[in-house]
Amino acid sequence: MHSTDDPQATTPEGPAGPGPDPSGTAADAHDPGTPAEGDAPRAVGRRGILGAAGASLLTGGALGFVGGRAVAASAPSANPLETVHPFRGEHQQGITTPAQDYLFAAAYDLTTSDIGDLRDLMGQWSVAAEQMTRGELVGERPLANLQAAPLDTGEAWGYPASSLTITVGVGPTLFRTADGVDRYGLAARETEVLGQGIPRFANESMQDARSGGDIIVQACADDAQVAVHAIRNLTRIAMGTAALRWSQVGHGRTSSTSTQQETPRNLFGFKDGTLNLKAEDGAEELGEHLWVGSGDQGGDWLAGGSYLVFRKIRMRLESWDRLRLVEQQDIMGRDKRYGAPLSVSDPTAGSQEFTAPDYAAKTGGRPSIPADAHIRLVAPEHNDGARMLRRGYNYTEGSNALGQIDGGLFFEAFVRDPRTGFYPVLDKMSRADPMNEYIQHIATGVYAILPGVREGESRFGQSLLG
Repeated sequence: MHSTDDPQATTPEGPAGPGPDPSGTAADAHDPGTPAEGDAPRAVGRRGILGAAGASLLTGGALGFVGGRAVAASAPSANPLETVHPFRGEHQQGITTPAQDYLFAAAYDLTTSDIGDLRDLMGQWSVAAEQMTRGELVGERPLANLQAAPLDTGEAWGYPASSLTITVGVGPTLFRTADGVDRYGLAARETEVLGQGIPRFANESMQDARSGGDIIVQACADDAQVAVHAIRNLTRIAMGTAALRWSQVGHGRTSSTSTQQETPRNLFGFKDGTLNLKAEDGAEELGEHLWVGSGDQGGDWLAGGSYLVFRKIRMRLESWDRLRLVEQQDIMGRDKRYGAPLSVSDPTAGSQEFTAPDYAAKTGGRPSIPADAHIRLVAPEHNDGARMLRRGYNYTEGSNALGQIDGGLFFEAFVRDPRTGFYPVLDKMSRADPMNEYIQHIATGVYAILPGVREGESRFGQSLLG
């Protein structure tokens, strides 16, 4: 079963995909994904080897498109570092795509008031993103001119595609600045979700410099350096048109987006996102909860896209680590070792993680799953059926002056309409979840994630920008 945003996942014709178009200009150029003489081949890291369990995430027999050329998708490599996700399609990759191990996200503020500059940027980004997701250098070939700055920064030269996905969205300030200026004549196309912004919630201390932004880019990969390379090169291309507002590195996923992935753990040590929306849930379920439809507001330019709300959540790890195990489990509502709901008595197997919670079960006359347990508060059946696709990542950023680890969760919720699919759940959590004693929300943003770049289109957001 395919479990990518575009069901036509391809496998490269070698360690890093097919070679570049021979029409390049550098006489001494070689396939940037295949090391030349003197280049050290990219080693498969420990996580890459362990990630071989993801080999069954993609199946062959389909046709993918690489650089406009049809490529048969035969049996995929057991090494996720060799996986290429097709760039073009109805939806962008990096949403229902099997969640990769690493994240590098960045938000940008535009420094131009000319919509032509914005169109050019989105076009250049699309070309570069398509090349990088194939495992190629930006510009396809290294420059032969020693007196010119390279088109590609080079730190991923010879690295395979590593399941790289690049996902682009736009924020409310693209349509109107904070003081109401319509820089690009797009104000009339702003949706209510963007115009209304994110409500304020309890237990948050937002840092403006780490929130918002005109444009957001999410790069995910199974090699951290490949993800960093993607954002670095898009930032270089944007110089003079857009400037970095904030960036975020995530070193370990905290959600699975495919039923064929093992549920990962957050920094509190618990399996996270067991009941997450998954790629295999089917078109009807994803259409109801994830994808913006043509009949939705903004559907003329956003159909096939989604909304992303991120929350940067700092975890008070040292305080959490001093809690008794029974307290930790009561807060979560799950067994820490196996992930089973506390309505399962004495769990002994990982498969019990997926046992449906029995919220009526009692132990010693009290609810087995406490009334304020996290899983009870966020369960779809207790929130009018609201579901979202979670794609979060653990982060650590050194330590503070008190010698405490500065770490937490970069939480991403992809949802058709956050006003019904996410905000009510977050409001309930902010008011009633005992976990609030050990976390604080410090940054946020809402964005319209653009539909995929389809065949024949030349840029991200073509239906919006023209």
